Amino acid sequence: MTDSKLRIRKTKRYDDEVIYAAKFLYLKKYTPKEIAAELKLNSTRPIYYWAEKYNWRNLISESGIEELIALRIITLTERENKSDQEIKELEALIDKDIQYKKQRATQFAKATAKSAVNSADVSGNERTFSDSGDGDERKKKKRGKNDISHVTPEMCQPFIDSLFYYQKHIRANKHHDVRNILKSRQIGATYYFSFEALEDAIFTGDNQIFLSASKRQAEIFKNYIVKMAREYFGVELTGNPIILSNGAELHFLSTNKNTSQGNSGHVYGDEYAWIRDFQRFNDVASAMATHKKWRETYFSTPSSKFHESYSFWSGDNWRDGDPKRKNVPFPTFAELRDGGRLCPDGQWRYVVTIEDALKGGAGELFDIEKLKQRYSKYAFNQLYMCVWIDDADSIFNIKQLLKCGVDTAKWADFDPKADRPFGDREVWGGFDPAHSGDGASFVIVAPPALVAEKYRVLARYQWNGLSYVYQANQIRQLYEKYNMTYIGIDATGVGYGVYELVKEFARRAATAIIYNPESKTGMVLKVHDLVEHGQIEWSEKELDIVPSFLMIKHQATKSGNTMTFTAERTVKTQHADVFFAICNAINKKSLSDKPRKRRGWSVLSEK
Repeated sequence: MTDSKLRIRKTKRYDDEVIYAAKFLYLKKYTPKEIAAELKLNSTRPIYYWAEKYNWRNLISESGIEELIALRIITLTERENKSDQEIKELEALIDKDIQYKKQRATQFAKATAKSAVNSADVSGNERTFSDSGDGDERKKKKRGKNDISHVTPEMCQPFIDSLFYYQKHIRANKHHDVRNILKSRQIGATYYFSFEALEDAIFTGDNQIFLSASKRQAEIFKNYIVKMAREYFGVELTGNPIILSNGAELHFLSTNKNTSQGNSGHVYGDEYAWIRDFQRFNDVASAMATHKKWRETYFSTPSSKFHESYSFWSGDNWRDGDPKRKNVPFPTFAELRDGGRLCPDGQWRYVVTIEDALKGGAGELFDIEKLKQRYSKYAFNQLYMCVWIDDADSIFNIKQLLKCGVDTAKWADFDPKADRPFGDREVWGGFDPAHSGDGASFVIVAPPALVAEKYRVLARYQWNGLSYVYQANQIRQLYEKYNMTYIGIDATGVGYGVYELVKEFARRAATAIIYNPESKTGMVLKVHDLVEHGQIEWSEKELDIVPSFLMIKHQATKSGNTMTFTAERTVKTQHADVFFAICNAINKKSLSDKPRKRRGWSVLSEK
């Protein structure tokens, strides 16, 4: 009797929607404390209980520990306004990541050494590691700042031996002037190139320059290098740039700042296919590596064929304007996967898909079948199979879209952790309901109050497989935190239920939007106008917003009498749904609205 009552009480308090949401966050590597805060739970105990009852831990344990650490590193890296505790956790995770990789390297080295002893003559001359005890003597000597004079090639060997095949192959082709690598997500490229650059700086004294799309990504390189030096060589590196005792400099630069071209050295360009002004980035990188001794290394997951980086990858920028080069063939995609090729433009190109990574020894890091289930074929091919997005029919320009991504730290009037994140300033909400298995999206947009301001997407939320009641309650909580004067809701079909619930607590703000070719055209044109004139911005870390915009295409209606805008919705969440959520919020704006210009006085001369 008592047990029955307890079960009923629990069911009433935590319905299926809450449990589902908790599971979703749990599998995204949120901590129980973060989940409780996100779902407004009073305690973390239910999270631990559900994880045990529904075997969530078993779902996670099926993934490799290094993959879990990598995912958590990504989660924290992309988080805005990290707390001191989150910064410490990120640093600790990178430490742990290095330790696991070193442990794997040491185990491999021991196994190799044991095999060599068993099969070779007992001469002792071919041993890789020394047991002379010199290391202890070196430790006793007090070293100067960033002193790497004691580091030997033998100290690097455990790391090198632990590399996967494709990493060793990249290493074997280090001599090329330009390496251009198209890669799957999470295959350890940043990790490998961090060590390669550190090793090169130690033994050659050459400068190393890391160019990333954001300061946060550049800091990941620095964190890896600092922790690798500590773990493998017993050196505590400090400074920014890091200047080694042999004079080598390691610079960590972001492209969203005025990067100085005065630096010179070997250049590493990270995620170049997602950089806003790629041509400027490429010019700066090339200038830093002008002297023939410097190498250039570029690596990235693919973005859009309309991004400037695509012609850099395909060789079209080399062919452009030269009739003799127009029909010069480049290696095929299959050939680039098969060991890479030196191309006619002098670049060594190499493709590493997730399938190649698995064949190359990274099987313990990935569950490819789970990834295929988690993502649509469209998204999986882009993220893991190195396929560029073909957005030839999109009404948006990717270069303009990438310029809309900004570092939100500059928004001094917005604090997402505050009880009133945007104070009493007006905001608009936009809701796009779930369609055929995709997620429901909700965004909060701040309209400009001053002439110099832009429309800002302050926050976006994704709710997957949850009831109307849950979604309406989430909107209610946001409505209470913001001065939300308008909530545009797609009420054409399945969204009507949410609209009915929202208007109960936000009667004046809730607005039902009935989609038809005319209304959709008006909304899309409003957003298109804002993008084209650089009057809208969002967090640069919301990487899925750009693909969602690129899915919008112009086509005729079934009758053929009218043109409208459509999107190829996929089961991958966070795609075109976030675009339409933004449209529904911007619907409040008049199509003819334009920023007010400052008034001025002029003197007319008399004739």
